[in-house]
Amino acid sequence: MSQNNQAPVLVGGVAVNPYESVEQLLADVISPDGKVVPGMAVAINPEKVLKALNDPETKEILAQATLPFADGIGVVKSLQQKTGKKCIRIAGCELWLDILNHSVAHQSKVVLIGAKPQVVERCNEMLTSQNVNVVAYQDGYFDSENVIFDLIKKTSPDIVIVALGSPKQEKLIAKMRLIHNKALYMGVGGSFDVLTGNVKRAPKAWQNLNLEWLYRLTKEPKRIFRQLKLLKFLHLYLLKKL
Repeated sequence: MSQNNQAPVLVGGVAVNPYESVEQLLADVISPDGKVVPGMAVAINPEKVLKALNDPETKEILAQATLPFADGIGVVKSLQQKTGKKCIRIAGCELWLDILNHSVAHQSKVVLIGAKPQVVERCNEMLTSQNVNVVAYQDGYFDSENVIFDLIKKTSPDIVIVALGSPKQEKLIAKMRLIHNKALYMGVGGSFDVLTGNVKRAPKAWQNLNLEWLYRLTKEPKRIFRQLKLLKFLHLYLLKKL
């Protein structure tokens, strides 16, 4: 259970905290004395729920999340259906920046992992210019995970942000936590590209209508095959079988 008393709710067998505001989630991330609470924050969307239904390893890793939050309108609707609360979608590509912003006051040690070399390097420049204490960064094109494990051992970070896409980032985080469990880990997918401007988010109007998925589809038509899989999620939701 979260410190903010948000008892997890199962959506397709995956636990999700039914947050009603970003502030509720941040209260679970930042302790009263301003320090970062160790754990694993995971954005839960319909794709991950469906993946967990068929992949025991993914389901087990998602079950380890200490901060599972809804980042997908389908998951939000399921939470609302089950709890009757006005649960909200929390965008992971915004949340990690909120967390880093809160970390500045205590100069929490941050490690960035993932994306192309020039992208993660630019992220480092942008964040350090805002006084975020980035102590190390590594692009996503490493030959061995030992490179990452050695980096974690060397730096003993307070926050580790991983941008490798799912489920790769979650699987790597699970291994890193076995080596160093005194950090908050968070997988952020393509958020490094968003921060640096390589990938543009949907306009605010699309975001407010919960249509970011449709905007991405118009920009990347090949995503249609991924989106079609979500019809199964919709089917389960309508039948109240999630």
